[in-house]
Amino acid sequence: MSDDRNGGTPESPPAEPRPWLERIGLAAIAAVLGLFLVVTAVASWAGGEWILAAMSGSGAVLTLGVGLMTLVRG
Repeated sequence: MSDDRNGGTPESPPAEPRPWLERIGLAAIAAVLGLFLVVTAVASWAGGEWILAAMSGSGAVLTLGVGLMTLVRG
């Protein structure tokens, strides 16, 4: 029977950490996408597109950070 304190939904079991192969694969994808964003940032900076360079640079930092967190946290 469901527990009414949870709004009628049964409790879910705790999530298992991702396997290492999946973590490495996701981090590799994030690294490739981050590299593309770095190349875009450098090319737009050289072309005088400062806003696009800033957006690409911040996207690269965030993407690489999330890829690193995937390896660390799981």
